Amino acid sequence: MDTTADPFADRDTANCSIARTLDVVGEKWTLLILREIWYGSSRFSDLHRMLECPRNLLAERLRKLVEYGILNTEPYQEDGSRSRSRYVITAKGNDLVPAVLGLLQWGDRYRADPPGPAVVTRHHDCGATLSVQVRCEHDHHVPANEIEAVPGPGFRTKTLADTATESQSAKASEPTLNSMRRRLARGSAGKDDRDLGADTRDDLRSAGRGVRA
Repeated sequence: MDTTADPFADRDTANCSIARTLDVVGEKWTLLILREIWYGSSRFSDLHRMLECPRNLLAERLRKLVEYGILNTEPYQEDGSRSRSRYVITAKGNDLVPAVLGLLQWGDRYRADPPGPAVVTRHHDCGATLSVQVRCEHDHHVPANEIEAVPGPGFRTKTLADTATESQSAKASEPTLNSMRRRLARGSAGKDDRDLGADTRDDLRSAGRGVRA
């Protein structure tokens, strides 16, 4: 395939923001935890009761959300009970609201029961129903068939990424190669290089070929 005409055909996807976001919130229980947090739950016991998720799995997902700064913990204490932690959404977590509401909107349209959606989201101040839209910086509503993807500042091709990886590997091997050369020089000064061992001689020859390549 000729990738010169279409750089996207050779793009390196290792730094894709969608993939990296899914690494954090792509698992089912993670999004459902966020759903319950937005609906008002904050305690581990409440989340466990609503989700019916295995406790160890719930604890792990909460730990990950805290680790990535999507949730924070804060202490609370009920009368007659010891201090515990509850989970609160952060600004970083609230930035996920459009994505989750987009999933909700799609589900309401294509997966809801015949009577309609189980939950309706509204604007608290005016009571109007919410809708998720894609809009440009000029405030135009942009349908899917008018979205254009172009290379961004972090765009790179697989060819360039592979070249960079090979360069890093070669640099990483240079200290080992130099050390082996010094050992060979010291050995040849006093005795036959056969004393260095066949493995060392083979490694030196292989490393030398790799760096020259």
